[in-house]
Amino acid sequence: MEESILNYFPINIQKKIYGQVENFTNLEEIRIRTNKPIILKYTFYEKIIDCIITYKEMIEIVQRICENSIYSYQNQICQGFITVKGGHRVGITGNAVIENGDVININYISSINFRIAREITGCSNKLLRYILNTNENTVYNTLIISPPGAGKTTILRDLVRNISNGITSINFDGITVGLVDERGEIAASYKGISQNNIGIRTDVITNISKSMGINMLIRSMAPKVVVADEIGIAEDVKAINYAVCSGVKGIFTAHGGNLEEVLANPILSELIVSHIFERIVFLNSKIKKGEILKIYELNRKKKEYCSME
Repeated sequence: MEESILNYFPINIQKKIYGQVENFTNLEEIRIRTNKPIILKYTFYEKIIDCIITYKEMIEIVQRICENSIYSYQNQICQGFITVKGGHRVGITGNAVIENGDVININYISSINFRIAREITGCSNKLLRYILNTNENTVYNTLIISPPGAGKTTILRDLVRNISNGITSINFDGITVGLVDERGEIAASYKGISQNNIGIRTDVITNISKSMGINMLIRSMAPKVVVADEIGIAEDVKAINYAVCSGVKGIFTAHGGNLEEVLANPILSELIVSHIFERIVFLNSKIKKGEILKIYELNRKKKEYCSME
């Protein structure tokens, strides 16, 4: 339950937040900043709580997030976030310590953002008819794109569940899915057990880069489709190319607002112009999270993308 996220706060702060939360269903973020009030972010508005967080309280919250072992979470801290039980991502900022061009620590933590993850069963149903290739009982290589916070991860999680379990109403048999859950947000694995419903034919690898995870899953688990959230670096492109050349389908997400922005990204454009993806889906969060804005289909004869809607 979303309320469990309050356990990471000191008791006095838990009570103040709980007394001010209008409903947990639409709560998306809890933002705390040293010497500033807590801000609750809902889908379409924010609420400021009259509760100033001290630096001592900030450190106590970090210790609770890290289960009183900050050292064991050092790698995640250096990436700027920690994923906690339930798949909630906790963003962290402060004084970055740099060594040889790499972040080796973040100290004097000044801001923490709890991004609340939740399963929405069925939220990918509208998208299935564009992504599933029922004639061959597989999926089309697909890239799902939207700005941050538009519901990409939530939809991706539900897609994995559907593809893995199968859908009897359309005679789609479930297929083996290899899920690279780099930040632990999709499966929300806790001590090796997925807390979220990601289907019965899904193999998950966590706490690993997307490129390494894709390669390992293909070599060890023989998936029919590989899935990863938020691709965006050169190594991801190489791994996706390797997957496609190995006969494995893929569904991935990335940040962007429209096709022009994606093509302006030198990493993503490499995949677009090489026509790796058979479907490109854009989401629109202005009205409702996860709403389909536009879908492009690859025309292999013309070697170009055409709008499907």
